[in-house]
Amino acid sequence: MDRRTFLNASCAGFAASSLLWADTSPKKPILKKAVKYDMIGIKGTVADKLNLVKKLGFQGVEINSPSNLDLDEVNKAVRETGIVVHGVIDSVHWTQPLSSPDDKVRAKGLAALRTALSDAHKVGADTVLLVPGVVNKEVTYDQCWQRSTAEVKKALADAEKAGVKIAIETVWNNFLTKPEQLIEYVDQFRSPWVGAYFDISNMLKYGVPAETWIRKLGKRLLKFDFKAYSIEKAKKTGNEWDGFQVEIGEGSENWPEVLKALAEIGYNGWATAEVGGGGEKRLADISARMDKVLGLK
Repeated sequence: MDRRTFLNASCAGFAASSLLWADTSPKKPILKKAVKYDMIGIKGTVADKLNLVKKLGFQGVEINSPSNLDLDEVNKAVRETGIVVHGVIDSVHWTQPLSSPDDKVRAKGLAALRTALSDAHKVGADTVLLVPGVVNKEVTYDQCWQRSTAEVKKALADAEKAGVKIAIETVWNNFLTKPEQLIEYVDQFRSPWVGAYFDISNMLKYGVPAETWIRKLGKRLLKFDFKAYSIEKAKKTGNEWDGFQVEIGEGSENWPEVLKALAEIGYNGWATAEVGGGGEKRLADISARMDKVLGLK
């Protein structure tokens, strides 16, 4: 065998062996586990509560704004425990919706959004979760779109100043019930300060699998949360709300496909539970269930 033939054969053999040893295991998203702060059902200081969730394997929480929390105490507890306040939830977006036909209500809703953005900056959070509006007997879909869009635009400068993104969440508000609608809504702002906050469980009733939403949203997906929703149970009782009467891991979510979709879009961020909370025993159960469905252990 001449030298050239030997080298070619060696290279071919090396390439073949490399293929054999290539990592063919499915890729996973990089996830950090969190709960809503109000799920922590124990008495005590903010630090007491954050220490408990830290003990149970959580890495972060989301808080409400406006709320009765002392943000200085929150920041002190964050420094002491290492638990991150990763997000803030606009706590009045249902009672003071940006889609209201009353301009005074919309003004209050906008003021609350601006406060939430400021509070998020103060505690080091990078998103404010916002339900932009509600479609009902008094508000049509188009009115909800137009009014809420106008109000969110007014807050874009506040978001940029705070360095906090406005994350539009999917809920049962009869608005943005298809991925294409959420994409169009987010994209119309042409702003890096607006993105999507997807609830994996909420949208199952509308017929499009969560993994499809995730793939279509792509880089627009800032964060996601979840509960558990059983389509079968809702159909059985005839009450769509009964679908939520199951625990994490017992619903209709196709978690292997959800995780696959998250990996495909390169998701690296928070996974937050939004269920009925409680004391240490209840939160420990939630933590274990999250580990199982998210493939963390």
